[in-house]
Amino acid sequence: MAEVVLQQVSKAFGSVEAVKNLSLTIADGEFVALLGPTGVGKTTTLRLVAGLETPDAGRVFIGGRDVTQAPPAARDVTFVFQQYSLYPHLTVFENLAFPLRAPTRRLPEEEIRRIVSEVARMLRIDTKLGNKATQLSGGQMQRVAIGRALVRRPAIALMDEPLSSLDAKLRADLRVELKRIQQDLRTTILYVTHDQMEAMTMADRIGVLENGRLVQVGTPREIYENPVSAYVAGRLGQPAINLVPRAVLGEWNAPLDAALVGLRTEHVQLHRRSKLRATVPGDISARVKRIEHLGDQNHLHLAVGEHDLVMLADPALVFHDGETVDLRLENPLFFNAEGHRIA
Repeated sequence: MAEVVLQQVSKAFGSVEAVKNLSLTIADGEFVALLGPTGVGKTTTLRLVAGLETPDAGRVFIGGRDVTQAPPAARDVTFVFQQYSLYPHLTVFENLAFPLRAPTRRLPEEEIRRIVSEVARMLRIDTKLGNKATQLSGGQMQRVAIGRALVRRPAIALMDEPLSSLDAKLRADLRVELKRIQQDLRTTILYVTHDQMEAMTMADRIGVLENGRLVQVGTPREIYENPVSAYVAGRLGQPAINLVPRAVLGEWNAPLDAALVGLRTEHVQLHRRSKLRATVPGDISARVKRIEHLGDQNHLHLAVGEHDLVMLADPALVFHDGETVDLRLENPLFFNAEGHRIA
C-alpha cells in the first residue's frame, strides 16, 4: 500500500482528449472513487496509473517513486475489471494463489495457503476453494476476482466498475463487503463507477469527472451539499436534483446572476392546499402528475408551469393525480448561466 499521486496528467487518442490536466493524490489506505457517466475519462485514468497507457503530459508517482515510464509489472498495482477475468480451468484456490506464484514474487507454498485462506475467509468464499471457477455464481466469481487483486497487498488496487454486471441486491451486498475488506486490509483503492450509490457508500473521497477534467474532489457529504456546478450536483442524489430556470421561482429572492435553481427534496417543504391553510407569499404552486410508490417512500412527480420536478414524499401522506400543492423553498442551490455555483 502506498500514496499515489497524479500530477497534471493528460492523455489524448487522436483528436479526443480523454484526460485533461488531471491532478489527484490518493493517500495510503484511502478509498477514492472516480464518478461520472460513460466517456469522461474514468477508465483511461485507471489505465494511466496501471501503466497500460502512457500519459502525453504529466507524471505518475506510486509510493514516492516516479513510475510514469515504468511498465505495469514494475508498478505493484492490481486491476479488477468489470468482467470476472478468471481462469476457468483452475479452482478458486488456484485462481487466488496465481499472483503469489509469479516468478517475480513467488512465496513459499505454506505462506500462499495462509494468505489465500485469510482472504477467502474475508470474502466469504472459503467453502468454495475447491470449486472450479465455472461452478460459481456471478457474485462468487466477482469475489474471487476482487480477492485475486488483494492477496498480494498491492501498492494500489484499481477497480473498473467491478459490480456493474451484478443484480441490484448482490451489488448492495458486495458494496458492504468490499468496504469492510478494504478497511480490514487498509488497502489503497482507486475505484471507477457511474453509480452514485457505490461512490457515496464506499468512498472516503469522490472525484467527479467531466469531459476528461477532474472538476471536484471531496467527501461524499461535501460533494452532495456543496457542489461546484450544476453538473456535479446532478451526479449525486436520489431522486436527482431538480434544475429549473430562475423565473420559475416568481418573487422568491435569489442572486441577481442566478440562471438555474437546484432543488433537492430537503430544499422544499410540501403543503397540501386546504381552506384552513392560507397560501404564504413566495410559495410556488405545483400540480401532482404522478406518484411512484416505493414502499418506505414515494416519488412525487410535480408540474410547476411547464417544468417537471420530482420530490420524495412520506407514504403516509396520500396525494392524488391532478391535485394542487404548494412548495416552500429553504436554502436551494443557485447556478449561473454557465452552470457554476453561486454562493
